[in-house]
Amino acid sequence: MIFNNMNDTEIQPILTSIIKEAGELVKEGFYTTKQISFKSPSDPVTNIDLASETLIRERLGQYFPDIEILGEEYGGNIISDELRWVIDPIDGTRNFAAGIPHFCVSIGLVQGNNPVVGSIYDPIRDELFFSQSNQGATLNGESMQVSTKTNPGDFIIGLDIGRIDDKAIHAFKLIENLFPTMQCLRVFGSAALGMAYAASGRIDIFLHHSLSPWDIAAGLLLVTESNGITLDKATLKQANLLTKGLLCSSEELLNIFLKMTENEKWYQ
Repeated sequence: MIFNNMNDTEIQPILTSIIKEAGELVKEGFYTTKQISFKSPSDPVTNIDLASETLIRERLGQYFPDIEILGEEYGGNIISDELRWVIDPIDGTRNFAAGIPHFCVSIGLVQGNNPVVGSIYDPIRDELFFSQSNQGATLNGESMQVSTKTNPGDFIIGLDIGRIDDKAIHAFKLIENLFPTMQCLRVFGSAALGMAYAASGRIDIFLHHSLSPWDIAAGLLLVTESNGITLDKATLKQANLLTKGLLCSSEELLNIFLKMTENEKWYQ
């Protein structure tokens, strides 16, 4: 199936209904005693992650039965040329499990490796970020755009590191070498919200080096539809669904940032 052949005018209200229903489930679960297990030592999953993905899969299957689904918890085809949904039932599970109210639900529709619809919902703040190819991006219905700052001394940098390893050390070294020429650093614990915050101009640049497709499927489009760009940190070309590490902001800001950090090991 090709995205252009779908009735795309129906996608936004349907997707909004689904992601908000999942968000309500997640919000209610946040205030309960959670069942927590670990897929790996640094990768927790809760019973609410599983319930959220199950709900999203059921709803998407009802409305779009011919579109396959890739999800963090129940899998699917990572490599495909087909139109498919890519879902993260809770992005920021470590925050969620620890009682830190900074997490979201993320749903992207991708054709091959490129997103065509993206939605991120923060149920704690009731904030819905939405984008569709060539139609711009919105936050709760209001148009948004990336930061227009150009003075490094004004930059607020968002960073997530995944697990603590050599890549994380390189990320912190990059930040250390930037001080005091930047304003401040924020470490969020949710890649999807980090990208949404960059898309809305709340932060000026977002960096991450340990990503999976469900982390970025919605955020990639949010940034580009907010007049920004996303770069694969390894190639410095446009990021896509298979990108493992990225930078996102305005083109002008990223050009400044790349010149300031061109010799950093984080890019390797």
